[in-house]
Amino acid sequence: MIGVLVMVLLSILGRLLNFYVPGTDAYAGYAMAAAGFLALAHTLKCNEHIRVTLFVGKLKGKARRAMELWSLSVAVLLSGLFAFYSARLAWQSHLFHDISTGNDATPLWIPQTVMVLGTLVLFIAFVDEWVLELRGQRVTREAQEGHHE
Repeated sequence: MIGVLVMVLLSILGRLLNFYVPGTDAYAGYAMAAAGFLALAHTLKCNEHIRVTLFVGKLKGKARRAMELWSLSVAVLLSGLFAFYSARLAWQSHLFHDISTGNDATPLWIPQTVMVLGTLVLFIAFVDEWVLELRGQRVTREAQEGHHE
């Protein structure tokens, strides 16, 4: 987020003082994307991801546990695919010497590497949640809220 701030401030100062730094918009975008991807796993582990509990909330006991395991299994699969294809994209960008179309001409594999890191850590976090649920040690948001009251 500091990178976004620096790029925006540099752009504003450039307009005020009549100088131009090429690529500030692109680098602000890369920094914003990096902040979002790197925050995914932390947000999950803090139980801050949005969950639709319309059906799961009505279930109790073994049915609820089975639905939680199924949901987490799908999340592990999807986050694993997301990480795999992110890594594949970054690797192909590196192989083909793909660069941004802006005037900064940044090799795209550089910002894409941060996306790979974020999706890989998210995948690991979902695997951890799946294992915790399987062992019966996972703490859900509802349990945490009930514990604090």
